[in-house]
Amino acid sequence: MSKIMALDLGDQWIGVALTDLSGMFARPLTTVPALELETFLAKTSKTEPIELIVVGYPKTMKGGESEQTLKVIAQKQKLEKQFPELAFVFWDERLSSQRAQQIGLRQTGQRHKGKSKEDKLKEHAVAAAFILDSYISFKKAAQEQMSN
Repeated sequence: MSKIMALDLGDQWIGVALTDLSGMFARPLTTVPALELETFLAKTSKTEPIELIVVGYPKTMKGGESEQTLKVIAQKQKLEKQFPELAFVFWDERLSSQRAQQIGLRQTGQRHKGKSKEDKLKEHAVAAAFILDSYISFKKAAQEQMSN
């Protein structure tokens, strides 16, 4: 069995989430500096049985592309060339960061400005977990629909 990883790509920080071996449950893993992503993936792909990396696709709320969307497309293409043994897929990430921030606000009981750097970094990994959970849920529903 293998795992699925999700990446919430940002300019400075990358949120990372990972499934269990069954591929059923997503959990936040870590947040890495954007400049260290390739090193992180090289190390992690050697220690974890990853078969697929789900990359958050930042569409605009109207479904279009923004400057950030184009950056993410370029980053995914670079990663595909650097890690040809891994499969990559885009997945809509709209509102994942906002959901992660809301969870962080509930947990800390503070406004965004009052949160620690550690809390803000955790939000990136939580956003990646939302992306991954959405992907897993969609795939599971599609499989169930095909079997009916």
